[in-house]
Amino acid sequence: MPKYLTEFIGTFLFVFTIGLVVTGGGAPTSVIAIGIMLAAMIYMGGHVSGAHYNPAVSLALAIAGKFKWADLVPYWLAQLLGAAGGVTVAQLCAGQSPSIAPARGLATHIPLIIEVLFTMALCLVVLNIATHKKTQGNYAYGVAIGFTIVGAAYTGGGISGGAFNPAVGTGLSLFMEDKSNLWIYWVGPMIGAVISAFLFKLQESEPASA
Repeated sequence: MPKYLTEFIGTFLFVFTIGLVVTGGGAPTSVIAIGIMLAAMIYMGGHVSGAHYNPAVSLALAIAGKFKWADLVPYWLAQLLGAAGGVTVAQLCAGQSPSIAPARGLATHIPLIIEVLFTMALCLVVLNIATHKKTQGNYAYGVAIGFTIVGAAYTGGGISGGAFNPAVGTGLSLFMEDKSNLWIYWVGPMIGAVISAFLFKLQESEPASA
């Protein structure tokens, strides 16, 4: 129970922050707040749940053998409930509903590629800096993961909407009438997660001794 509660709390506060950023106009520097909050939540919950706060991260860790498959669905439920709660409270505080959508006029594959590649980058950072045997005991993982989100949001957010996380995409779509783009924020990140897990296995493999 503590790990599921931690996933709920961390995702709630992370998505709450995103919701306030989105409803506040989304100034270019505001994405830094999102990265800082994610890093803080990772340090808060890393020792309890692993601090995934992202269904794609949980999937990547499971495929890579760093997370129990039996916990995958409970983690997803905790993350989705946390995201829904965070967006709901953000709406109450801001007086308007957060939303998410790709840039207008783009072919569908463009935002999908953005979501795939930046989620892949995020998951690779998580896998290498938080689970690899050669990086055990480091204290940089929270900052590195937070910076990855900042970089992804700055460069790709204006194209895809910048979810890189199915819980974020679902939460920000919660009060939108048009949910036709929601699949992008599930399919893209999940493909990125799968790719990252297999790339990580290649990175982690030791060369055969002579």
